[in-house]
Amino acid sequence: MCNLYSITTNQAAIIALFRVVNRYVGNLAPMHGVFPDYPAPVVRNTDTGRELSMMRWGMPPPPRTGGPSVTNIRNTSSPHWRGWLKPENRCLVPFNSFAEYAPGPNPETKKKDVVWFALSDDRPLTAFAGIWTTFNGDRGTKSKPVPGPHQVYGFSRQRRTRWSNRSIRKTCR
Repeated sequence: MCNLYSITTNQAAIIALFRVVNRYVGNLAPMHGVFPDYPAPVVRNTDTGRELSMMRWGMPPPPRTGGPSVTNIRNTSSPHWRGWLKPENRCLVPFNSFAEYAPGPNPETKKKDVVWFALSDDRPLTAFAGIWTTFNGDRGTKSKPVPGPHQVYGFSRQRRTRWSNRSIRKTCR
């Protein structure tokens, strides 16, 4: 799954589509390249209503494996992820397009090209299903760590992510 996406739709469109009540993102400039550990807008339900807030992309890794943050959660049956699959940790991550590497190298450059995908050529606003949490450790680079706490999110890759559509959108009616 992707480790690069873009969100170029303005804040008003995000608020209208997801019926956001509260917003905590300041001025939201177009983000043509969102990479792991970058802050990006996320829609989540709270006690005071649906909110749009900025979070860092990447969930804490399982403690036994360690390593970098996890951007795409594949094995939701793992005990590490189970606690975050509850409705209060579900979110939607707005995007307009995402990128994947081409399956084979470009004959001219001998490197894999980055290929962008969207729902259609006009790149309408849509969302990934995700989960979020508060992470109290350091983020950023080893040379410039940023101490926590941090609000973080990751994409859920399971087919069961239809829950996100129901649990986030059920209050839209």
